[in-house]
Amino acid sequence: MAKGFFERRKIFKKANYMDLHPVIKFEYTLDDNSLVTINIPRFKLLFFQKMILKKRSKYIYLKLDNLGSKVWLEIDGKKNVYEICSILKDRLGEELTQAEERVTKFLSILYNNRHISFKEIE
Repeated sequence: MAKGFFERRKIFKKANYMDLHPVIKFEYTLDDNSLVTINIPRFKLLFFQKMILKKRSKYIYLKLDNLGSKVWLEIDGKKNVYEICSILKDRLGEELTQAEERVTKFLSILYNNRHISFKEIE
């Protein structure tokens, strides 16, 4: 059962962000340049999908940039945020300055928009 806002917030306040394990909530596709496009369903209820989406796509497509795609591809539910930052630092080197800050900000945006969750919160 999904936890309510206050339960999630309580867990978030106690946890160290770098120890959390992000989990992907939606399907995605990769293009030829290894850039990720997240497929976000327009509606959760089947009724709305049938009534409204006769001529429109049932997904909203969110295209990620190079760094966002690399972060997204590292999210597997097993690695915590610190491990993802370390992997990206090793892979990208000086190209990625302030890795922890940028990755945590990106993951926070994804979480706030409900594109990911964290294993500890589910």
